[in-house]
Amino acid sequence: MTDAAVVLTTLASVDEAVKLVRTLLDRRLIACGNILPGVRSIYRWEGKVADEQEVIVLLKTRAARIEALEMAFGELHPYKVPELLALPVSAGLHKYLEWIDDETSLTLS
Repeated sequence: MTDAAVVLTTLASVDEAVKLVRTLLDRRLIACGNILPGVRSIYRWEGKVADEQEVIVLLKTRAARIEALEMAFGELHPYKVPELLALPVSAGLHKYLEWIDDETSLTLS
């Protein structure tokens, strides 16, 4: 079993995504962030259907960091109601999972 998790979020632009990922890295809340531009999101918001271009961000972290990520999203994420979906990782390459653990366990410098 592993404590690793993949967290999904969306942002309006690559620039916003880079800013968020870099800050979360600096705070040791994530080990890695993958930025996937070119996503089209269609969803219901405030009684209307929205159709927007967005960026998906995959954040690699540990379950123990999810609560701190939630607090950081409240401070850093530009959306009124940001997506934060944490998916548990049931298995993975041992060295990679160790790396996630190491990078999110180090104290802030």
